Parts: sequence; structure tokens; C-alpha cells
Amino acid sequence: MKSRLSIVFALAVLVACQPKKQDEQPDAPTNTAADSVSETGGENHVSKAQHAEGWVSLFDGRTTEGWHFFKNKENNSWEVSEGTIHCKPFVENATNHRSDLTSNKQYENFELTFEWKISAQGNSGVMFRVSEDFDEPYASGPEYQVIDDEGYPGDLKDGQLTGANYDMHPPSAKAAKPVGEWNQSKIIVQGNHVEHWLNNTKVVEYELGSEDWNKRRAESKWKDFPGYGLTKSGYIDLQDHGNEVWYKNIFIKPLNNL
Repeated sequence: MKSRLSIVFALAVLVACQPKKQDEQPDAPTNTAADSVSETGGENHVSKAQHAEGWVSLFDGRTTEGWHFFKNKENNSWEVSEGTIHCKPFVENATNHRSDLTSNKQYENFELTFEWKISAQGNSGVMFRVSEDFDEPYASGPEYQVIDDEGYPGDLKDGQLTGANYDMHPPSAKAAKPVGEWNQSKIIVQGNHVEHWLNNTKVVEYELGSEDWNKRRAESKWKDFPGYGLTKSGYIDLQDHGNEVWYKNIFIKPLNNL
């Protein structure tokens, strides 16, 4: 019996020492910080120079790693498609589980850049300082409006046009490209100071909590949302409005507190 056990033990040691076959190698880690950095940048990647300045990519072009559905709601509307984060359109007579896509990390002061294109008659937006203490993202987070200005059904107020601080501050210029073309946007948040940029044009600038901001809020739909615009740090949020929209090259650089 002792001799037989010795043979079994020796065989076990021999097998353990053999190298693993190729298909038994552990999976390579995905979406590491280095995955979103390249020498010269490019689609969904910051360059090494940008990374040294503090820029990071929030989207690796392949997965939604780093994002979650708002309040972990059930969802089947978001997908990664051809290097973009794609929100699929609402489908009649089908099961639609819709919710916003929200960053895992929270940000207070930052510069955020992103590219987007909207579908015909489409509507979406990018919110910031979103809190999950409320039922909906828009109950807390101001929204950079993304919309088809020309084709959206119904009449749009100036405060609902592309680049607006939705229902609060209209854009100072119409700088959006036609439906189906890529736009470049930027949001800068430093303390209470906020700027919206669209295709290299600053279209909105305001101060959270200022006399002007409070007056506009009291005259907008946000007067019925007591937590709107008051969160000091929160999530970045991509809005699912039931329409088709694409996002890519989502880069953020946290800024120091004033």
C-alpha cells in the first residue's frame, strides 16, 4: 500500500510540473490602464503625452468596462459597436429595458471631451455630477444637450438645442454638424464654473448657484427637482432617451479644486 501511494504521489508531482497547454493559459487581463494609452493616441486612446498631463480614456473601444447602468437597472439598449458606445433605438412590440449608462467613478472638477453623432430625430445628452440618491439621473445632473436640432419632432426651445445646458442656458451659436456626422464636445467643470464647447466653439458658460442660475432654475422644469445641480461630485452619465446615438473618444482630465 505504501509503495502504491508513493507511485501515485510521484505521478501527481510530475503532472503538476508540466507546462500548461496553450488553451489552458489564464486569460489575459482586459481594459488595463495601459490599454487606453498609445504612443500617439487614436480612436478611444489617449496619447502618452496626454496621459502624462492627467488625461484618461473612459471607453476602451471594446467593452463597457468602467461603466454601469444607472442604479443597476435592467438594460438591453446599450452595446459596443465598431469602436463606439451605441444606444439602440426603441423597438415597438419588443422587450425594451432602458436606462442611462453611468461611469463607475465620480468626478468633481474635470475637463471632459467626447465625440458623438445622433440619428435622425434623435435625442440624448451627457450629464455630470449625477447622484444615484435620486430616481433619475436628470434629478441631480446638469445636461449637455445632444439632439437633432433640425429634425426632432415638435418645436424646440433655444434651451433645448444642441450644446445647451438643458432647459437652462441656450447655446450662443449653432455649431452642430448635420445628422450622421461626428461632433466634438467638451465640458469643463471647475468649482461652480461650467463651460460647454461644441466643435471648438464655446456655446455655454454659467455659474452653478449664481443669482442668474437660480432665476433660470426657478423658471425651468428643474424647479420641481430639489436636488438638481447641487451635487458637488458625481457620475458622468450618457442619456438613453429611446433614440439611437453613438459616443466615442470619451476622455477626462480631473482638475484640482480651486
